[in-house]
Amino acid sequence: MNLDGIKAAALSIRSLSMDQVQAANSGHPGLPMGCAELGAVLYGDVLKHNPKEPKWIDRDRFVLSAGHGSAFIYSLLHLSGYNLPLNELKRFRQMGSLTPGHPELNHTEGVETTTGPLGAGFSNAVGMAVAETFLADKFNTKDASVIDHYTFSLAGDGCMMEGLTSESASLAGHLGLGKLIVFYDSNKITIEGSTDLAFTENVKMRYQAYNWQTLEGDMHNPEDIENLINQAKEETSKPTLIILKSIIGKGSPNREGTAGIHGAPLGEEEIALTRKNLGISVDESFYIAPEAVKYFNEKKVVSESDYSKWMEMFAVWSKNNPDLKKEWDLFFSKETNLSGVNWPEFKVGDSAATRKISGGVIKALSNAVPNIIGGSADLAPSNNTAMDHGDYGISNRGGRTLHFGVREHAMGGIANGLLLHGGLRTFCATFMVFADYMRPTIRLAALMNLPTIFIFTHDSVFVGEDGPTHQPVEHLASLRIIPGLTVLRPADGEETVEAWKMAVENITGPTVLALTRQNLTVFAKDDSDWKSTIRKGAYIAADCSGKPDVVVVATGSEVNLAMDAAQASDKNVRVVSMVSRETFQSQDLTFRNNLIPTGIKTIVVEAGVRSGWEGIASSAEDILAIDTFGISAPAAELKKHFGLTVENLVKMIG
Repeated sequence: MNLDGIKAAALSIRSLSMDQVQAANSGHPGLPMGCAELGAVLYGDVLKHNPKEPKWIDRDRFVLSAGHGSAFIYSLLHLSGYNLPLNELKRFRQMGSLTPGHPELNHTEGVETTTGPLGAGFSNAVGMAVAETFLADKFNTKDASVIDHYTFSLAGDGCMMEGLTSESASLAGHLGLGKLIVFYDSNKITIEGSTDLAFTENVKMRYQAYNWQTLEGDMHNPEDIENLINQAKEETSKPTLIILKSIIGKGSPNREGTAGIHGAPLGEEEIALTRKNLGISVDESFYIAPEAVKYFNEKKVVSESDYSKWMEMFAVWSKNNPDLKKEWDLFFSKETNLSGVNWPEFKVGDSAATRKISGGVIKALSNAVPNIIGGSADLAPSNNTAMDHGDYGISNRGGRTLHFGVREHAMGGIANGLLLHGGLRTFCATFMVFADYMRPTIRLAALMNLPTIFIFTHDSVFVGEDGPTHQPVEHLASLRIIPGLTVLRPADGEETVEAWKMAVENITGPTVLALTRQNLTVFAKDDSDWKSTIRKGAYIAADCSGKPDVVVVATGSEVNLAMDAAQASDKNVRVVSMVSRETFQSQDLTFRNNLIPTGIKTIVVEAGVRSGWEGIASSAEDILAIDTFGISAPAAELKKHFGLTVENLVKMIG
């Protein structure tokens, strides 16, 4: 261990971090200054990574779950040789810089995931660790371990308080993720002051109960840190929490150890005093110690050597295992090959719940696409998400059905982490009403352009007897307003198959599949090219002869209702099935007007709130929706109560 190099690196991390925040007059200098020794040890000694090849699949992952301390990772990425020039650190938190307020995926080279909402990074790290075990089981041979790396994460007191972290840690311990190592920056300070205000639990005992190895040490002792990491690596059957006692803002003579340095710049006077305290010239901003440059340059040589050795091993492995190499290329291809999928087929009049149809699609997909892995939050029999390829767990790392338990928030974050790792496609599932428990991770998937597939079944009040707590009404609207999220609500078995294809084909962002509990009847479709047209968000499901008097736009289960009402009406009625409102609204005006001509009465029917449909319906009175909470009653009675009947819709048609 190069203690002089680590000391110089830690000094440089403190200098760069406090000056970034000071230059921006905004940010969080406390964590970077308090964790400087950990950063120096990790990036200069421990991590298997290569700044020249930041996407190396067998690199160790580091996730800054406490993303507010972004100056910490920016300092380290610059020092260790990633493509992050010093000038970008000087533009911290400025428009267009590579150093935004919280780390962002695909924005700054070397950042593994977008973090900031506390606990989200922790859950992503669990997903990455699961992916490592799955891919290692798939591709490693007795002669070569082409997948063999660790997932590290840094979490703070705030992360430890979040329920998302607890859910994720509980599952990680159950799964025995021995190559997951989390550092807990235990400085006992949050924004409001001492953690004693609201947080006095024994975190160590809690994590021991989660089946984690727990170790304790000094954040400011490099030898202690490295020894603890070595101990963590020796434990292969449990994840490890390394609790490091630290001083927030260490080095600031008047602010260290206080809440005042958590989320505010030091100020020019305290910056000068801190530089003096650290042995830096008072006038030298963004100071980097020469010994730190040497230290990280030596690490670069090791990193490039490790990468070269891996590439040599991979070349031999590829030659000796041609079939595995073909699968490797399939796994790590950007797009998913669907040519071998034996899709379920239907005929007009078939009746089934779209959640059940989805289950058949999942099995068909999993039989042809070997890198699809996913599961449900303890609702697999209801969500129909089980696959025929074993359950993932300690005894079967190659199992492809994940059991998340009743941990919806963690499920979303872990699913995102599986995708962030690379090599896998994934889905997760629960009832639509519990999308509320997952919204932050759905939003992050959209923000990161991750192609996570979120399956939400029981998508309306027609859940029935479970009552208003389980009957979604506002959820479709709330999901549709998330930028970059595609919400698909298929109307029958055929549409469900196409919706799944659309979800898998979508590699630029997440997709929601909103599926029914109740049976829907497969209907004849008047658009002969509907399988193509539906990809624009809507198509003509039933047309009339001549110009329509009325257009009825419906989604999901209400398309069946609209078809029946069109048959019962004496008007010329066109029925438009709108599987994705936002996709439809993004199309050119010509396409939209061809489906819904201007000047013609347009009615919208959906078993949910009317919000968002005002721009499509002719008037507020032409929206048949549900703007109250549901009621505990059989579905048939609910239809009558809320006016979602053929008779009522015919009356609206006129």
